[in-house]
Amino acid sequence: MGIHFPAMILQRKKVQQQRSLNRLHSCSNQATNTTADVPKGHFAVYVGETYMHRFVIPISFLKKPLFQELLKKAEEEFGYDHPTGGLTIPCSVDAFLNVTALLN
Repeated sequence: MGIHFPAMILQRKKVQQQRSLNRLHSCSNQATNTTADVPKGHFAVYVGETYMHRFVIPISFLKKPLFQELLKKAEEEFGYDHPTGGLTIPCSVDAFLNVTALLN
């Protein structure tokens, strides 16, 4: 006879997912963020339709097919020479958060 705590397990997963998203999402303007803000093994991308949100994500995402699709869209829209100088992903913040949640 075992004791099951499915509600506690689900809550723990929610907390872990929220921590992961909080770590990914560092919303602020480009002028205050520098490359020093990016830890080793990560890189910064800018996402948004009207206001650009900055995300710091693991380099391991680069080999994931789902993230590669986002990179293809960025290449089609901006090419390799984007005026902001940073990697800009052309999608909504919510869509980007959904993709990164699937990759974690």
